[in-house]
Amino acid sequence: MTAYTIGIDTGGTYTDAALMDPAARRLVAKAKALTTKGDLSVGVNEALAGILSGSNGGPAIPGSDIGMVALSTTLATNAIVEGHGAPVGVVLAGFGARMVEKAGISEAVPDARLISLAGGHDHAGTEREDLDLEALDAFLDETAETVEAYAVAAHYSVRNPAHEHRMRDLIRDRTGKPVTISSELAEALDAPRRALTAALNARIISRIVALIDAVRRGMAGHGIEAPLMIVKGDGTLAASDHVAERPIETTLSGPAASVIGAKFLSGLSDFVIADIGGTTTDVATLKGGWPRLNREGSVVGGWRTMVRAVDMRTLGLGGDSEVAMDGPGDVYLKPNRVAPVSMIASVWPDIIPRMQAMLADPQGTRYGGRFALRPLGTGSAAAPADLSKEDKAFLDVVPDRPVPLHEILNGLADQRALARLSGRGLVQVAAFTPSDAAHILDMQNQWSRPAAVLASLLLKRSRRMIREDEGDAEARAFAAETVDALVKASGRILVETLSGETFGSDDPVLRTVLSGGTRLNDLDVVFRPSIPIVGVGGPAPVFYPEIGRRLNTDIVLPEAADVANAVGAAVALVKVQAVVEITTNGRGGFRIHHDGDPLRATSPGDALEQARSLAHQTARHRAEALGGAPDRIDVHVERIDIPDSPGDTGLIAATIIAECWGRPSTEA
Repeated sequence: MTAYTIGIDTGGTYTDAALMDPAARRLVAKAKALTTKGDLSVGVNEALAGILSGSNGGPAIPGSDIGMVALSTTLATNAIVEGHGAPVGVVLAGFGARMVEKAGISEAVPDARLISLAGGHDHAGTEREDLDLEALDAFLDETAETVEAYAVAAHYSVRNPAHEHRMRDLIRDRTGKPVTISSELAEALDAPRRALTAALNARIISRIVALIDAVRRGMAGHGIEAPLMIVKGDGTLAASDHVAERPIETTLSGPAASVIGAKFLSGLSDFVIADIGGTTTDVATLKGGWPRLNREGSVVGGWRTMVRAVDMRTLGLGGDSEVAMDGPGDVYLKPNRVAPVSMIASVWPDIIPRMQAMLADPQGTRYGGRFALRPLGTGSAAAPADLSKEDKAFLDVVPDRPVPLHEILNGLADQRALARLSGRGLVQVAAFTPSDAAHILDMQNQWSRPAAVLASLLLKRSRRMIREDEGDAEARAFAAETVDALVKASGRILVETLSGETFGSDDPVLRTVLSGGTRLNDLDVVFRPSIPIVGVGGPAPVFYPEIGRRLNTDIVLPEAADVANAVGAAVALVKVQAVVEITTNGRGGFRIHHDGDPLRATSPGDALEQARSLAHQTARHRAEALGGAPDRIDVHVERIDIPDSPGDTGLIAATIIAECWGRPSTEA
């Protein structure tokens, strides 16, 4: 019996699913369903039905034949960027006032309850001060009823995590709440940044738990009892139970999965990937089959974390970017995502006569062609308890079907409420997008072209009078301007990634190339990439061929590129790293720093042997804890020695890094 693997990607517009035969390394079936933000399990269930029912070209597969489900998600990234999450308590041991300020927790997590107490270790892992558990106990009395999770960080905890472990144990015993400890998230010495990473992680635990529960409900609906894995930001997999405690490790999960999927689908090892979705375009470079990782840690929502993630450039540019016009009437694309009007009209076709009436109105209509509605799947879900009275009142007037904005916006206060609620994902705005433009130009055809035409004319009418009978000619011209704006913006980020340079906003050479020209005065201008460009994501086949033409290359558009993220999730591996450090005590002996109390060694050879063994064992155990079946462990030693010393006699310090690779285990 074949044990199939399923990859799922929950994106802003679509939830994608891919059914893979891992033994044959082939895609068996794929499916897409609209993401139902109100209840993600609805979209997940529909996508799973599409690949298991046999309706998309593959065989009908019972849930019992599924060996693993892997998920990529942007939920953690979006929650941090949008400032959402649960109330948290943050406990810092051994942090001075300047360290607390440097961590930036009060700015990143404004509602956090924070305490700094005595404790922590020194660089050698020796206790610097007794841990003040009485102060922690009093803090728990004050906060246990008002926070949902805790984060703890201690000075030099990567050299000795004992104080973090004691704080974690006390908090769990007293409150039963989830606890994040900083030394489990990062191995670098930057204590303030580790503390910030732990605080952000604690804040979003409830979000990722809700997502995992939604996916498991979708799996249960199809009789799937297989392990659930989740893609981390570095493109590797971890068991869902592990990720439920460390959701921050999934920042940039979706883009990382697309990188792995692009490699699998294209068969290439060295290339630039451009992943265009509804909301963003993500660009990264692969060399030797693996993406470059950001050594400084991923930046999310303006905050630099200590999370290992793919080194990726992200631009707020996608098929669902909102189209706008500036003062002179030139088209530009906003960085925010909206629902394409053609898409919502395919679900609610009654908005077409309403737009016709707007266009026919000689007085014009404010916000013409823009609508608001509750996100798909919201149903009768109650509003969040923390909404202000004003936001709750505005939310009550937004139905679960499209309503023209001019019918519900009655002033600046309503506009601000709409911005806040749409930022939190509680209200969805629909407007004209590049996807609508593609429907007008017959580059796409899955949604309503008539609605796209009307939306374009209503937007143009904001600059001059237009009648509906001017029709296709006006709509096509406007759509062509919209597509050109997206192509130029996408081409710019590709050129800058390939060249490693940043061009001025009006660089004449780049402007000539991105406009499709080949000559600047008496100078022939030709750009040509030296490595392939692989385009993935739903809109890639629509927009990227023209980008390739302007850059004098054929962009690789693999089959099934529209579900590359889901494919990447299904074929990803478990890969972990364990770091053990050796330092000298200055008296001829050595300390070995690992997950527990530092160990002692009297000779450099003994220290290296113990450190290698610890790193090897730790990497294996971590891989197994993440749901992997270890296949290979590589150990690398970085050392500092006194020059010209024979053998190990001149050892001063060393860092032992063990990397463990493995396939995901299929044992639930």
